[in-house]
Amino acid sequence: MSVPVWAWIAVIGGLIVVLAIDLWIVDRGEAREFSMRQAGYWVTFYVVLAIAFGVVMWTTVGADKAGEFFAGYITEYSLSVDNLFVFFIIMSRFAVPRAYQHKVLLVGILLALVMRGIFIALGAAALERFSWLFYVFGAFLVYTAINIVRQHLKGEEEEVNENILLRWVRRTLPSTEGYVGSKVTVKIDGKRLVTPMLIVMIAIGSTDLLFALDSIPAIFGLTKDPFIVFTANAFALMGLRQLYFLLGGLLQRLVYISYGLAFILGFIGVKLVMEALHASHVSWAPEIPIWVSLSIIGATMVITTVASLVKSRIDARKGEKTTPEQV
Repeated sequence: MSVPVWAWIAVIGGLIVVLAIDLWIVDRGEAREFSMRQAGYWVTFYVVLAIAFGVVMWTTVGADKAGEFFAGYITEYSLSVDNLFVFFIIMSRFAVPRAYQHKVLLVGILLALVMRGIFIALGAAALERFSWLFYVFGAFLVYTAINIVRQHLKGEEEEVNENILLRWVRRTLPSTEGYVGSKVTVKIDGKRLVTPMLIVMIAIGSTDLLFALDSIPAIFGLTKDPFIVFTANAFALMGLRQLYFLLGGLLQRLVYISYGLAFILGFIGVKLVMEALHASHVSWAPEIPIWVSLSIIGATMVITTVASLVKSRIDARKGEKTTPEQV
């Protein structure tokens, strides 16, 4: 699909306007915690916005491209849920006050979106020039899927290791000991210092970029169109901040989500390899239609979410029964 320049400008401009309004609404006045009701409204708004964009694509460029967008959006949004576990760890590690967490997430996600845009452009150019990269991407996704399952079976905790960018910022920029409201820089005794607020924003943004190392290849397994790859990522990231507050403790109950995400990554990895073989005229290699991919991804997330909640409820009931006996 050849997308005119005006369409890129319109979409990016629209996203900037929506995010600016979002920031103005939640940041006006005194800093305050993001309520569950607010989070629910905003998550619904961003999901409806993504659906509306997909419907517009359906009416303008056809069902296939719209299907690619929806498959990519659901995949990116699903993988983003796993990112929220790490965001919780980062917030705890930097002791970010709850009243400022929504601003940290918004700026961090904006940084991630800009960096992902660059990453997508480079990936699209590389795939167009070097078709053998589809085999590399496919193998990498299958390896990542296996690694996720192995780590979950071992019961390994999520860890956040400071990346090169974060270490450089800590080492190079003088910072204050604690937070100074929501300010990212402050002038003390004539010297400009950064605050932990800036450092945690960079931590969120750069960590999310690391997650793109598997999510970007995954969506390229569903569509080769850079416009769809970018918009699916943008809509998924835009609703991620509110999802963080909406899910809250629910994340701890999604015990099977890792298996679902591993299955999705493994499926897309195999799909990439199959399609690369099909493009190389290997007769036995099937071409998996986008509606099959969309159905498998959607069903996987529904099944793993329901199974997780059922297990959590059963475990809670067992806990209620054993507690009185222990007392």
